[in-house]
Amino acid sequence: MIDSIRAITQSTRDTIYPFNPNFITDYRGFILGMSTAEIDRLLVFRKENKYDNSAKEFQRITLVSDEWIAQYSPYFKFPDWVTNPKPKQEYIDYNKPKEVVPIVPICINSATQDDLQKVRGIGPYYSERIIKEREKYGGFVSIQQLKFIYGISEEVVNELYRYFKVINAPSVVQLNVNEASINQLKEIPYMNYYIAREVVKHRSMNGDFVNKEGLLQIEKFPIDKIDIISLYLRFTN
Repeated sequence: MIDSIRAITQSTRDTIYPFNPNFITDYRGFILGMSTAEIDRLLVFRKENKYDNSAKEFQRITLVSDEWIAQYSPYFKFPDWVTNPKPKQEYIDYNKPKEVVPIVPICINSATQDDLQKVRGIGPYYSERIIKEREKYGGFVSIQQLKFIYGISEEVVNELYRYFKVINAPSVVQLNVNEASINQLKEIPYMNYYIAREVVKHRSMNGDFVNKEGLLQIEKFPIDKIDIISLYLRFTN
C-alpha cells in the first residue's frame, strides 16, 4: 500500500503542468517537495489577500531554496495582466492650461502659398488669390489690405493678421494729391477713373487737400480704404 502511494506521488512529481504558485495547497506543496514551514509562509501571505507575481517574490516569501526555484519556477503561470501588462495610459489633464506657443509672424510680401495655407480657412484657391492681389499692387503696404480680398471671412482675416505682418513694405512713390492728374490718380490701389475725377474736381473747386480727411468730403470715396490709399499720396509740396 505504501509503495503504491509512493509510486503515485512520484508519478505526480514527474508530470508537472503550469500552475499559479499563489494557489499551492498543502498537498500540492508536499508533492512539489516544499517543507511545511515553506508552505505555511505562503498560506500566511495569502491570508492577507496578497499575491506574488514573480518567482523571485515567491522565493522571498516562502524561503524555498535556489535549487527548488530553478526546478519549478519554469512551470509558474501568472495571470496575463502580470505577464503581459497593458501599456500604461497617460493621464491627460484637460483642465491644465495648454502651453501657448508664440507665433512669429512672417512678412506677407514674401509668404508662399504653402505659408498661407497653414492658416485655417486658407486653401489653394484663396492663397492664390492673395498672391495675385499682392502682385497686382507690387506688394502690400498694409496688412489691412487682406480684408479687402473678396470671399475671405473676417474670422480668417483675423487669423492671417496673427501669422503675417508687413515687415518689408514695397517702395512706394507717393503722388502729390494736389498736382496729380486723373490718369495718375486712377492707378492708385482701390482708386478708379471716376473717383480720381472727383478728387481733381473737388481740388479745383475747394482748393488743395491738407490731409487725408479732406478726401472724406468726396462723394462715393472708398472711406474704408482711405488709410491705405493715403499711403500712396502726399498732401504737401
